[in-house]
Amino acid sequence: MTCALIYRGNDILLCRDENDKLSFPVVDINNYDNSEIIYFETDGTQYAVLPEKTAETIAGGVWRGLRESWGELEPKTWNIAAKGAELAHFMQTNRFCGTCGTALVKASDISRRCPACKREFFPSLSPAIIVLVTRGEEALLVHAKSFRRPFYALVAGFVETGETIEECVAREIYEETSLRVTDIRYFGSQSWPFPSQLMLGFTARYASGRLRWADGELSDGGFFTRESHPLLPSLPSISRRLIDAWLNGEIGGK
Repeated sequence: MTCALIYRGNDILLCRDENDKLSFPVVDINNYDNSEIIYFETDGTQYAVLPEKTAETIAGGVWRGLRESWGELEPKTWNIAAKGAELAHFMQTNRFCGTCGTALVKASDISRRCPACKREFFPSLSPAIIVLVTRGEEALLVHAKSFRRPFYALVAGFVETGETIEECVAREIYEETSLRVTDIRYFGSQSWPFPSQLMLGFTARYASGRLRWADGELSDGGFFTRESHPLLPSLPSISRRLIDAWLNGEIGGK
């Protein structure tokens, strides 16, 4: 028997176990078309990413938002769900060869191959940066136009071709806020399956400039103190991890 990972957009299908906790459905993969399955193994357990249509075969399944399910699943379990979401996205968005247009076929557990030109395709990631800018004891928190809730987070953006990670940090901050920064330092990283992103977290110190929403992506923001700040993003985002490190006094100072 194998743990099944089934997705519908950003939702995942879960079942309640004997302890009334949410978990992955367990299935006999021999009942499914192997050509549509992507496998991976973690800590000796096999997981199978199945097409959305197979949800009809799961009794008692309930859909949960992948990000929202973080509070209902164990951290390791949620990480597995996030990895499966990346593979499901890969299956859905890589059906034809980008070179010659031929329909792709399964080549391995995590790849597809073009039967015409023999090019093989693997899941790919888009590196993105996210940065907490401090000015003395204050931190820059911003609200993006794309946010659906009224929380404030951090400046973020995708790495462009031909630039280093540090250049990306400085460029994104300047493009979005008109601020210059210094002392750019790496904080940590996070796989972020919404979709296919590798988030690289940084800290930086304000150097100069006046806040201005230069490229139109941000709608509001400012430098806030630990004692007075707006609504913050939730875990497990690295944005919240960076902000929590600042709130706890691990980042920032005079």
